[in-house]
Amino acid sequence: MSAGSGGRWHYAQWVVAALAVAVLPYVFTSGASITMMSLMGFAIIFALSYNMLLGQAGMLSFGHAVYYGLGGFMTAHALNVIGAEKLPIPLPVLPLVGGLAGLSFALIFGWVSTKRSGTAFAMISLGIGELVAACSLILRGFFGGEGGISTSRTSTLRLFGISFGPQIQVYYLIAVWCLLCVAAMYAFTRTPLGRMCNAVRDNPERAEFVGYSTQMVRFIAFCVSGFFAGVAGGLAAIHYEIVTSSVVGAVPSGFVLLMAYIGGIAFFIGPIIGAVLMTALQISLSDYTGAWLLYIGLMFIFVVMYAPWGLAGLLLMHQPLLAAGTFRRVLPAYALALLPVLMLAAGVVLLVETCHHLLVKASEGPAMRVLWIDYQANSPLAWAGILMLLAAGIFAVRRVAPRVAEAFHAAAQEALRRRAEP
Repeated sequence: MSAGSGGRWHYAQWVVAALAVAVLPYVFTSGASITMMSLMGFAIIFALSYNMLLGQAGMLSFGHAVYYGLGGFMTAHALNVIGAEKLPIPLPVLPLVGGLAGLSFALIFGWVSTKRSGTAFAMISLGIGELVAACSLILRGFFGGEGGISTSRTSTLRLFGISFGPQIQVYYLIAVWCLLCVAAMYAFTRTPLGRMCNAVRDNPERAEFVGYSTQMVRFIAFCVSGFFAGVAGGLAAIHYEIVTSSVVGAVPSGFVLLMAYIGGIAFFIGPIIGAVLMTALQISLSDYTGAWLLYIGLMFIFVVMYAPWGLAGLLLMHQPLLAAGTFRRVLPAYALALLPVLMLAAGVVLLVETCHHLLVKASEGPAMRVLWIDYQANSPLAWAGILMLLAAGIFAVRRVAPRVAEAFHAAAQEALRRRAEP
């Protein structure tokens, strides 16, 4: 492929993404689907902003929700002021208020925290996060106490008669901002500063040797990350029309870490995959089980242990096979592994749900239904079946795993030989 065709394909990917975002509400037309896609929009911005710290510059932060939450609070206050004063400011520009708020607080907190790196930086970020979370319950005038700050997105200046009351209009607002922010963050990774962030992440001593201040590089990356996190918080405030103290706590800071890492911090598309998947799981699993957080925790453990490059790494490792036409060689092994994986997954689900029912829902009685199976949670026969299914799944997965690895290795070697041929 020539350089010109490669460039055209690069721009075509963005056009396809924009068209997909525009068409999705006409494919998934229900209100719940449009709401979920809106949540995915600002989750993508939030996850990518976090990955600018962890994936790009190597800064593990436990308090990134500070900039997301403060951006949301400032946007909510700006909405209330605009509505009360009848200021001629349209809603689509208000996420900039959140972004500037995130940037402002990143300038303050980042100057302190980026003076250290590694574990010290992580601990400082955790301390700042806990400090802001405590202030959210003390400074009631700004944070609104436990009730938070309520607002109305329909009180701003209307452009072309758009009120942003219907959810579909909010979706397109979030979608446009999502595309703009994703494109801007991708462009940042291609700049010399973005490359220098990678150098500081991989070898800070050599970066200092060639004349760059690693603290200043980390500080700039921190501020840019805070800006985009604030934009995500502003979009969340517009979507929910309320911002509470929970948005600056440890839970959203941990959740954005899960989104970025499960998706894959080594790839730009990784946090996007993680944000989409985790948002979908959060909404869908929480409707069916109270143990949904446990499933997400198990997924995180699996990724850390067996897929350190994240889901994006698992997907992109097949790209050379597809390009060389050897992907079909691994399909029989994947088909062979499907049944053991399903057995193991079913055993895990049955074990988790049975334990959750006995420990949390004991007052409802022992009768329960999981995976279209009706059984008694306290029945020894049911427990024996669950443990046997789990053990059989583990045994079968361990037996089939070497065959899958062998098939993938053979396909990869064949792909290398084909690429080496003239």
